[in-house]
Amino acid sequence: MPREYVITLCDGPSCMQQKSKELKAAIEKELEKQSLSNKARINISGCLGMCKQGPVMIINPSYTIYGNVTEKDVPEIITGHLVKKQPVKRLIIEEDHLYNRFFRVFGDVNFFGKQMRIALRNCGIIDPESIDDYLSVRGYEALAKVLTEMAPAQVIETVKKSGLRGRGGAGFPTGIKWELTAREVNDEKFVICNADEGDPGAFMNRSTIEGDPHAVIEGMIIGGYAIGSRKGIIYIRAEYPLAVERLKRALADARLGGFLGQNILGSDYSFDIEIRLGAGAFVCGEETALIHSIEGHRGMPRPRPPFPSVQGLFDKPTLINNVETWANVPVIIIDGAEWFSSIGTQKSKGTKVFALAGKINNTGLVEVPMGTTLREIIYDIGGGIPNNKTFKAVQTGGPSGGCLSAEYLDTPIDYESLAKAGSIMGSGGMIIIDEDSCMVNIAKFFLEFTQNESCGKCTPCREGTKRMLEILTRITEGKGKEGDIEKLERLGMMIKKASLCGLGQSAPNPVLSTIKNFRVEYEEHIRDKKCRAHFCTALLAYEVNEKCVGCGACKKACPVGAVSGTLKNKHEIDKAKCVSCGACYKVCKFGAIKRY
Repeated sequence: MPREYVITLCDGPSCMQQKSKELKAAIEKELEKQSLSNKARINISGCLGMCKQGPVMIINPSYTIYGNVTEKDVPEIITGHLVKKQPVKRLIIEEDHLYNRFFRVFGDVNFFGKQMRIALRNCGIIDPESIDDYLSVRGYEALAKVLTEMAPAQVIETVKKSGLRGRGGAGFPTGIKWELTAREVNDEKFVICNADEGDPGAFMNRSTIEGDPHAVIEGMIIGGYAIGSRKGIIYIRAEYPLAVERLKRALADARLGGFLGQNILGSDYSFDIEIRLGAGAFVCGEETALIHSIEGHRGMPRPRPPFPSVQGLFDKPTLINNVETWANVPVIIIDGAEWFSSIGTQKSKGTKVFALAGKINNTGLVEVPMGTTLREIIYDIGGGIPNNKTFKAVQTGGPSGGCLSAEYLDTPIDYESLAKAGSIMGSGGMIIIDEDSCMVNIAKFFLEFTQNESCGKCTPCREGTKRMLEILTRITEGKGKEGDIEKLERLGMMIKKASLCGLGQSAPNPVLSTIKNFRVEYEEHIRDKKCRAHFCTALLAYEVNEKCVGCGACKKACPVGAVSGTLKNKHEIDKAKCVSCGACYKVCKFGAIKRY
């Protein structure tokens, strides 16, 4: 029997951290207490994208979205909204409207004003653990259409005409990759979903699978049909337990429903999918390293050609796409290649999902049409920089991406424009950096990550990134030398040209892009021994000024006894003993410690 109300709770990573499960229990208890259990149904959903507002609760049919809900708020919401028919205004996120083609108009926030959700179309709307919910939003309709109305070649042609490019980072045309794999004549072919998402601050694939696993599964089945494969593998890192759990349930439900396994939907086509867990190696995001990992070998890339489409998993033709790419496929089949290709730019069609992180007000997932500018994403969707700080840079493309300064804010988000600006699209990580950040240290942070994640197979990546990291470390410790910048540039270009795989070829990007856009900060570190962001502690110095009242707080906080002085008298800092930890600066309440 239909319920009068449907209460949907976001169960994404951020909301879970904010005790969304406890919130669900509190709602169930309150509904029972007020004898409303027969009037309201509680759903869970994947990430809606509004991570800063979590936990997020949506009440239908009024389409009201509540944010930052706590257990203490539950009685007020249930009584006010369900009993008195008066929504609790203080908890409602500012209303706007978003049209989801697969659902209905619902009250939403300005956060969605410039978004268009295709890959994330069902995330935050349906219960990801319910195949019935997926079917209610035209789930598996694309698969049925393919099996009953389209030949494999027609499917490939449709994907080619759509202009869909691989969302894993390289941006290779998806339809062409499918066509190349389909051409190969072999008794066995494989379809792989690359869900090995290792970028710091990225959670696009994880949230897509947690919020809408059937969309990925449906896309893979269609891809398998198109290339003549009967076997699919989802390669996902073991650090995503909820995503793995929901995939397992979705696969089981799909088999029970006849959408997966033998003679799918009564046709003569059979296809099944299994899950393989990765150990979290960043390099396994590279497709040949991923293949080696599935085969049971160490995850190390190999030279190409031959490409996986010719010789992939177990030397068989293999089609590999990432989570976001597969999630787009059912939409293209249902709505047509012409519709999809009408979105975006001339060479970059459709939408792109980004994970906004760093110094930005609205952290979370966003999906925008290709061609949307960085300024629109950061300020209109992301809400700008917290605490009225000044925007300094945006790092796109994950740890191998570039850092772009304010002059690039009006750059459109597409593969060509970002490459021209000195960065990459990558899988969709976007980290915002404000005035308090040191760009030399930012470059060092990302290079530390890629150097540590290097598989060590090729010398340029293994040794080159290590030498670059040594130079950067020396610069941030105040030991930089004239010529270090030029050495970094030469090493970076050599590594890009000579490395075996995409990890090494892009690893120098953060360093090269920060040198290009923030060279003055490198020069200050080397020549003036100063860090303008006051982040590199080895370059900082402290002294007590005339505002000192002799409270002794700085003396107590100093871990090395570098501060001396008597009560109610001006204190002094012994620079020979000072280790530049900043403890005195942090505890002083009178602005008596000068940092320079």
